[in-house]
Amino acid sequence: MPDAPLCRSSMTRSRFLVALAGAALALVLAFPAHSQAPAAYPNRPVKLVIPFPPGGPLDIVGRAIAQKLTDAWGQSVVVDNRPGAGGNIGAEFVYKAEPDGYTLFATAPGPLVVNQNLYRKLAFDPAQFVPVSVMAAIPNVLLINPRVPAKSVDELIAYARANPGKLNYGSQGNGTTSHLTAELFKSTAGISITHVPYKGSAPAMTALLGGEIDLMFDNLGVTLPHVKSDRLRALAVASEKRVASLPEVPAMSEILPGFTSVAWFGIVAPPKTPAPIAEKLSGAVAEAIRQPDVAKRLAALSAEPVGDTPAGMAAFMKRDGERWKSVIEAAQVKVD
Repeated sequence: MPDAPLCRSSMTRSRFLVALAGAALALVLAFPAHSQAPAAYPNRPVKLVIPFPPGGPLDIVGRAIAQKLTDAWGQSVVVDNRPGAGGNIGAEFVYKAEPDGYTLFATAPGPLVVNQNLYRKLAFDPAQFVPVSVMAAIPNVLLINPRVPAKSVDELIAYARANPGKLNYGSQGNGTTSHLTAELFKSTAGISITHVPYKGSAPAMTALLGGEIDLMFDNLGVTLPHVKSDRLRALAVASEKRVASLPEVPAMSEILPGFTSVAWFGIVAPPKTPAPIAEKLSGAVAEAIRQPDVAKRLAALSAEPVGDTPAGMAAFMKRDGERWKSVIEAAQVKVD
């Protein structure tokens, strides 16, 4: 009988340990499988969705990064172009994908920081995407047809003020970056110029070269050859500082302090993608951007490599979104 209390104590401790083990197992099972980053990620092909047609700057940058990720991981990173609706079709596809890191979204500002202020309803919430990294940024540039009697931004502003409504500007369409940047320029400079929207960059550029329109903001990378050949005049780049490809052209912020407009290209993941996956992707993108051949390709586009962290991209998107929201509201921009 003296051993009975010890025996009961041992049985109680045994039951406690069994109960504790059961509780721990239940806790593990309660967590969704996708909340934990797979140790071997990636162990199968990854899809990189681009919401615009092949051949544009985003597509070129995205494919360069995809190839480097393929080389580094030994797993294919396949580019999937899904254009349409200002990038919304591709964004919706990725938004509804499994949050496991095997479907990613490479995009320009539109779907993530602009479209929610233009479209009455979206099938996705841009704020729910998980930021990975901004790959690169290309400044927009203020271009004029040489027949316009202005050799500088100050002269252009003075001419526009003296001739209100006489000048017109082209864009890639309502709500595009070229449109919004011109509206920002109008309000900042205090001038009145008329908007002529086109369906894409190519017809707008053809109109500018032909003198059908007077000026336009466009991506520096695709317009640089026209500037170098003197078919167009570049008055300012809309970056924070001058760019190496046009060192004699001032930054717009030198004339209109705080004025910036860049076409940035970033990668995000579907909502609820685990942070460890986003961090691993971010590090891999940064490493890819540092490769000499990628750097050379970016330089050919007049693009500045970025390769920031998920937190850095989130902060960048927040600032960019606030800027374009204010422009859209002030100009009462609407999509067709």
